[in-house]
This record gives sequence, C-alpha cells and structure tokens, in this order.
Amino acid sequence: MTDSDLALRHKVVVITGASSGMGRDIALEAASRGARLFLLARRVPELMEVKAQCERLSHETTTVIPVDLGDLDALEAAVAEIRAATRQVDVLVNAAGFGDFESFTDIPVARIEQMFRVNVLGLMILTRELVPLLVNTRGHIINFGSMAGKIQTPKSAVYAATKAAVIAFSNSLRLEVKPLGIKVTTINPGPVKTDFFATADQGNQYLAKIAWLALDSERLAQRIVGVFGRDVREINTPWIMEVAARIYPLVPHLGDFLASTLGNQK
Repeated sequence: MTDSDLALRHKVVVITGASSGMGRDIALEAASRGARLFLLARRVPELMEVKAQCERLSHETTTVIPVDLGDLDALEAAVAEIRAATRQVDVLVNAAGFGDFESFTDIPVARIEQMFRVNVLGLMILTRELVPLLVNTRGHIINFGSMAGKIQTPKSAVYAATKAAVIAFSNSLRLEVKPLGIKVTTINPGPVKTDFFATADQGNQYLAKIAWLALDSERLAQRIVGVFGRDVREINTPWIMEVAARIYPLVPHLGDFLASTLGNQK
C-alpha cells in the first residue's frame, strides 16, 4: 500500500449505525484507508462481522460498542467507553437512523417518539458529548440528513421531519464549532440500495419502483470518506434531486404536485 492508500492511518473514526447499510460501508472504506474505528449499533453479531472485516483491512484495532441510540442512558455509557479508550476523535459519522413509510395517522405514537430519539436526539447528544475529543484534533462531524428533509413526499411525514431537524441542527452547529476548528458536513442522499427499506417500506416494493434513482451505497461511502477532513458543507445526491430541492421553494405549487404524484411511490 502507498501512503495515499492509508490516508486515515492514526485517525480515530466513530461511526453509528455501523452494523449495516451506509454505516457499514463507510466503516469498511475508512478501514481500507487505515483508520482506527469505534463502531456503534444495536445488533452485536452484525457488528462483530464488520469489526473482523475492518481489522483485516486496516490492521488496526476496531472497537465495537453495542448501543441503542434511542436509549440515552446506554448512549452515556457508550460515550464513557470511547473517552476511556481515546483522547481524540478525528471524525464522527452519525449514520444511524430508520424510517417508517406509513400514513402519518397510522404510525403509533411510540414509533414516532422512537424515530425522533434515534434519528435526532441520539445524534445530537452523542455529538455534544464528543465535541471535546473533536476539539483536540480539529475534527470533522458528518451527519446524515436526507433528501427527504428537503423534499417531502406522502407517507414520510415523521421521517422527513427528523431529517429536516438534522439538517437544521447541522447548519447551526457548523457555525458554532467553526471557531473551534471543527468541520460539519451534512449528507443528504436520496434512496440508497441498503436494507433501510426492509424496515421503512414494509413490503411495498418502493425501492424497486425507484430503482433508476437509487444510489450505490459503496460508491457513496467512498465519496463520503473522501471528504473526511475537508471543509465540505453538504453532499446532496443524486444530482436530479439536488436540482429539484433547489427549485421546490421557487415554485412550491409545482413542487407539491410532483411530490404527491411522481414522489408518491411508497
């Protein structure tokens, strides 16, 4: 390997949602570039599989921390474990999150609360608690929003609200931590080919219906890891949805029509 292949050697990267989907692919890509990883997620067997793959790629220790991001007491314990193991965090990737594509009036209140706890509150609290370690490295916070937070469609009211909150939080946080030397990047992808839809879609074949638009998760992971340490405000993808998000506020009636017709595939 060349030095460029190991661009993240001696860098500490914390990733939530690391047992599957984008979190897993980002972990593998970061490991291939030499990073030391802390992987957070609920599912222990899957986390252990990712750990083994990462250690083969990076030849560095990978630490697994089983935690439910919606359980704030468990999250506090996870933070304590990270602090006990390292005094630096170079990159924090907040990739954990889930959706539920039901009509708003059909989603149980407990499910709404859980979505906000995992997608928003857990993300915010983990970020808050790790800022001191990010200050030590003039580090980088990467938060997963979504195009759903910019372009709202039917049957995604709660999920879209959580992602809009992440985008707003990231925009404000960026300004607050800039004087500390910390960078903040928001990732706003459209549909990605991951197991996210196994939970969100509940058998309605949404991913198949919009396959032409869906993103390859490994390629997106490469792009995201490629901006580690760089001052990039947002990654909005695919480009056609980025264009739509820019146009929507300018012609809202047309935007509403398209979102409720072309965008109503759930």
